[in-house]
Amino acid sequence: MKDFIKHFLDENKQAIDNISNNSEKIQDIIEKLLTARDESKIIFTVGNGGSASTASHFTSDLLKTAITKDNNRFKSISLTDNISVLSAWSNDVSYDEIFLEQLKNFASKGDILFAFSGSGKSKNIVKSLNYAKKEGMFSIGFTGKSGGNFPELCDICYNVPSNDMLNIESLHVVMCHCIVSTIRKMGKPMFEYD
Repeated sequence: MKDFIKHFLDENKQAIDNISNNSEKIQDIIEKLLTARDESKIIFTVGNGGSASTASHFTSDLLKTAITKDNNRFKSISLTDNISVLSAWSNDVSYDEIFLEQLKNFASKGDILFAFSGSGKSKNIVKSLNYAKKEGMFSIGFTGKSGGNFPELCDICYNVPSNDMLNIESLHVVMCHCIVSTIRKMGKPMFEYD
């Protein structure tokens, strides 16, 4: 048991070291998010399972934690959060359509779709990314080592260097917190943590 715990934590540490040594994409993502904020574009987040909670968490941080004085506020919607809408589309049409159909209600050219998927193959996310591309949105994807469909569909794709789903999901949260912390550091935070 002790050996497995050490192995699990060591793999996370190695992945974080890799991310730290290759942080240019994170910088590019931050710049794109700040442009979207300044131009009042909407940032949509999507994911399934643990990635759904990451999408929701990231939207929460954009809407509150990332507020800085003298700057516009972020506009963000997590398409994972409305269980009535999700279950209606799932039941009446298909689970594969749950994000795509919501984007049709809200999305405009220049908005951002931020997708989280350990495999990069989730059908409902792939469909939403295809729609985003067709409609002139900008797509950002966080996925795992293999990447699935994300590299070809996302304008910026960050592949966490791991094949372990739990490590991948953990590191997605770490990178989201890195993004939000950097945005706070660049401005004057409106709120401190409680």
